[in-house]
Amino acid sequence: MIGTIIELGKRIYDTSNPREVHRLVVFAGRSLLHWSAIKELLRFFDATDARRRLLAENAFPVEQMTRAFFYAGSTIAERKKLIMAHYTALEEKLRPEWFDKLTRQYAAYTIWQSADEDIDWKAQLFVEPGQRKEGLMAVVMRLNNQHLYQIMFWLAPDKNEELSLWIGAMQGPNMEDAKDIIKDITKRSHRYRTKNLILYMAMAVARNFGCKQIYAVSNEGYYAMNHVRRDRKLKTDFGAFWEEPGGHLTEDSRFYEVPLVEPRKTMEEVPTRKRAVYRKRFAFQDDVDAQIAKNMGDILQ
Repeated sequence: MIGTIIELGKRIYDTSNPREVHRLVVFAGRSLLHWSAIKELLRFFDATDARRRLLAENAFPVEQMTRAFFYAGSTIAERKKLIMAHYTALEEKLRPEWFDKLTRQYAAYTIWQSADEDIDWKAQLFVEPGQRKEGLMAVVMRLNNQHLYQIMFWLAPDKNEELSLWIGAMQGPNMEDAKDIIKDITKRSHRYRTKNLILYMAMAVARNFGCKQIYAVSNEGYYAMNHVRRDRKLKTDFGAFWEEPGGHLTEDSRFYEVPLVEPRKTMEEVPTRKRAVYRKRFAFQDDVDAQIAKNMGDILQ
C-alpha cells in the first residue's frame, strides 16, 4: 500500500525540490486516509491498456482526487466519480491513438487556426499539469505561443445522466501588454470580445463531443477565492459572464447552465450602420465552427 502511494507520488512531484517533497508527504497522508478510494481509482485505470498507459504517463488524476479541486465543496467521492467519467467519455469519443495523445501530462491539438499571416493565432485542446486545479482538459487560445485565454473543463454526466461539459474556470491573459493585444485581437475578430470568443469555441467543442449541456462554475462554485480582491470585489464575475449568452443559475448555486449555442442577432435587429461588421463577425464565427467541427472530426471515433 505505502509503496504504491510513494511510487505514484514520485511520478507527481519533483523530489529534488524540498517543497515538492513536503507535498509528496501530504499526498501520502491523504492517500492513506482514503486508501479505499485510491484503490478504486487505480482499479479503474488498470481496467484497459489505454488507461494503464495514461496513468504511466500522467499520474496527476490520483493527486486531483485527494485535493479539494475542480469546484468548491467537492468531496473525494465526487472527484473520483468525475475523473472516472471524464476519461471514460474520452475513451468512448476519441480514436484510440488520440486518447493516448490527449491524456498525457502535456498535450495539444489545434482545433482552429487564424488565416492572418502576420500572427500565429490559434485555439487548441490542451492538457498540462498547471490546469489540474480547475479541470482535466482546456480549450486554449494562443497567440504567438502565449496563452491568451483558456477555459478549463471536464466531461461528465449531469443529474439526468446526459454527457455534459463542465467548466471549472476561465482565465485571461497574464502579460504586460495584454490590453493592446486584446484590442488587436478584438479588431481581428470584428469587435467580438476575446473572452466571448473562447466561450464560443468551448461551446463548439462541447457540441462536437456530443454533450447535451454545458455547466460552468459560479462565483460561489469556483474552487478557490483568487478571483476576489482584498476589498472583496470580484476580479472576475463568472455569473455575469455566463448570463451574457443566456446562462442561468441551476438548483446547485455553484453552477450555471450555459447554452450549447450562442444566440445570434438577426440582421433586422442590428442597426444599419453596424450590419457590415456583423456580417464579417458572423462569417468569422462560422469559420470557427467549421474548423472545429472538421478538426475534431479527425480525432473522434
